[in-house]
Amino acid sequence: MGKQGAQAPASGMFLVYCDCTSKKKAGTLQIAAAVTAGDVDNLYVGKNAIFYDRDGIDWDATVTKIIENPISIPQAFWSPYKKFAKFIEDTVNKFAADSDSKVTSNATSGAKAQAFDIAKFAGIFAAIGLALGYIGGFLLAVFNGFISLPWWGMILSVLGLMLLISGPSMIMAAIKLRKRNLSPVLNANGWAMNTAVLVRIPFGNTLTKTAQFPMISMEDAFKPKKTGTWWKVTLCILAVLVIAVIVLYCTGLLNAWGVPYHFLKPLKFWA
Repeated sequence: MGKQGAQAPASGMFLVYCDCTSKKKAGTLQIAAAVTAGDVDNLYVGKNAIFYDRDGIDWDATVTKIIENPISIPQAFWSPYKKFAKFIEDTVNKFAADSDSKVTSNATSGAKAQAFDIAKFAGIFAAIGLALGYIGGFLLAVFNGFISLPWWGMILSVLGLMLLISGPSMIMAAIKLRKRNLSPVLNANGWAMNTAVLVRIPFGNTLTKTAQFPMISMEDAFKPKKTGTWWKVTLCILAVLVIAVIVLYCTGLLNAWGVPYHFLKPLKFWA
């Protein structure tokens, strides 16, 4: 592991290290697995896994270390949004834990309650109200500007914003994926590698496979059912249709085409 820590990060690969034990073989085993495709959101230290060696013997594996690197362009596209969502979740959890700890501490220690300072709280509420007012005004201005655009301008604005957020992450991921090199990992394992062993995107996609449910008989009551997804598709179609009608109404195209739109008059304040 000392050699791995010194050399393997230079490979630019997403590496998962596991400690393995087997009921069929004595002793333990340490492995390093390179993840070159798929999704890694569900991989974390402490996760249990299964490893099959070259003799076909299965080992109980536990993830002990992860070296994070990009594995695909789509993963890099969604990475900023996932990080922001995780930041919000961690912040809310920390705030809730701190509040709970403070209440518990005050209750168990018998601390004397502080006198309520009306002037202090009035100032805090005033500052919060002022900040919310500025934020609301800014969002309203952005919304009004967005609605005033033609329909194609709205689409280009959304695409441009997404590109602005995800573009740098995708560019960095593309550069790193073109330079993924297995040679430092093999050198850390004791191999004598005198050249690069590049693992670019097409090759990497053939090395990592996503596991599928096994084929089981129709009589098996526990067979995963494919029904129940129709309502998701229906909701997506309805959402797209509603958004399209609203955009056409706000841009005046429904009126220009002579389509009756009296039921949409409550939305007139958007135009």
